[in-house]
Amino acid sequence: MKKILILLFIFGVSQLRAQEISIIPKPTSLQLKEGNFSITPKTKIALAGSNLDKIAALLQSFIENKYGFKLPIVKNGAIKGNIVLNFDRLDHPFQGAYHLEVNSDHIYIGGDNEAGVFYAVQSLFQLLPISKTSPITIQQMVIDDSPRFEYRGLMLDVSRHFFSVSFIKKFIDFIAYHKMNKFHWHLTDDQGWRIEIKKYPKLTSVGAFRNGTLIGRYPGTGNTDKVYGGFYTQEEIKEIVKYAADRYVEVIPEIELPGHSSAAIAAYPELSCFPLASTTYPAKTTWSGSTVGKQVQQIWGVHEDVFAPTEYTFTFLENVLNEVTKLFPSKYIHIGGDECPKESWKKSAFCQQLIKDKNLKDEHALQSYFIQRIEKFINSKGKKLIGWDEILEGGLAPNATVMSWRGEKGGIEAAKQKHNVIMTPGEWVYFDHAQNNPEDSITIGGYTNLQKVYSYEPIPKDLTKEEEKYVLGAQANLWTEYINNPSKAEYMLFPRLSALCEILWSTKESRDWLNFQQRMQVQYKRYEWLNFNYNKPAK
Repeated sequence: MKKILILLFIFGVSQLRAQEISIIPKPTSLQLKEGNFSITPKTKIALAGSNLDKIAALLQSFIENKYGFKLPIVKNGAIKGNIVLNFDRLDHPFQGAYHLEVNSDHIYIGGDNEAGVFYAVQSLFQLLPISKTSPITIQQMVIDDSPRFEYRGLMLDVSRHFFSVSFIKKFIDFIAYHKMNKFHWHLTDDQGWRIEIKKYPKLTSVGAFRNGTLIGRYPGTGNTDKVYGGFYTQEEIKEIVKYAADRYVEVIPEIELPGHSSAAIAAYPELSCFPLASTTYPAKTTWSGSTVGKQVQQIWGVHEDVFAPTEYTFTFLENVLNEVTKLFPSKYIHIGGDECPKESWKKSAFCQQLIKDKNLKDEHALQSYFIQRIEKFINSKGKKLIGWDEILEGGLAPNATVMSWRGEKGGIEAAKQKHNVIMTPGEWVYFDHAQNNPEDSITIGGYTNLQKVYSYEPIPKDLTKEEEKYVLGAQANLWTEYINNPSKAEYMLFPRLSALCEILWSTKESRDWLNFQQRMQVQYKRYEWLNFNYNKPAK
């Protein structure tokens, strides 16, 4: 009986330790060992591999900020007593695999590349105590880890509400901390154009500002009657792109077309099918300022005034995209392509004649013609086009990647056509949905709690094994109609971002809701330690 009690005690201690090691996303393999390693002011960060200086500096900065002492960074330093950053040969199809060992006298990190070393350091952060202490004691262990999906993304809409450069950097930190690697930056829409284009200065002098903003949930209770807006200069964009690259995050810009283009049309009315017609707005809503001529939209939703498929428009868009492609090293350019009403095209004599001249079936085919022309230009710049799943309508552009948001149907259809797919269905990964029921602040609607996000599986059941390979991964979207400040943006992200990152990184077989909930108890404390605003779980 005594032996049984001792075994039960040992098992209980082992289980407690396992719960305390709450790395999210869950590593592929984690083996605990007896004993600890202590990081002290005498510990060095030793670079055994080349080009790891920036990662070492981030580790150094984190420990200094949180624990109050600065670790020296040395090249080719001794292993004993130090944190060693190195490269290991790790065979994995996607970048980011790593090996991490905490031994009695050192910590060893080996990545398959720089990204792998960086992700290992993110795991190391989660092994550190959630309090200021010296020395910093870590239990001995061995971790082998690698990502499940190549594409692990998060989108931020800055058109409906504008966010500062400092918050954009913080948003990128959120992505990197969770071992995600794509920042989809929604830069243009009906309610504001947010990127400086040198050739077209009115895009920002006019298109970046609206005369007011809807109050409350659509159709609203009034209007703020205040000019609202902002934009990012090209220098600021370069700064953000570099900041992201230093954290192994690819920034994917989105320039909306042919719909959601009111802000651009307000700046250059010739882009519209009807340049002389004034901007309209829903009758039940409240407008601020002039209603004469083209205006930046103040009301959420879908609006009929869209780009005319004229040579003027195509020249304009090619000039815009020429500047955009130079600013963003990303292999992708997102062109939107969603929610494009066809009413203006149906009424336009020019559009109807173009449909006949090009032997197109209808306005959906005209949209396909529009997007295929843009894709050819984007491809000529060495880039790949991404569009929302509406780009399937009328025929898919030859090399396009489809972002499936209206459920999984678009993604399934694209994969069956042998096109790459990024899954982002609203039911599971739209983080502008409420996460409490009833909601605790105004949201776009819908209800997507933490368990719902964690239940999502990016590979649809309807795909064959051969078709599954076209699913690159998934992303969550943070649309900001009802998110007008950084604090609420964080609140809407957390804790759901922790669930998403585990879906995209960890193996499907390792997913366990109860185990995830246990690890989240430590994660909530870590949010507070890192000063993240988050939705506190119900007790």
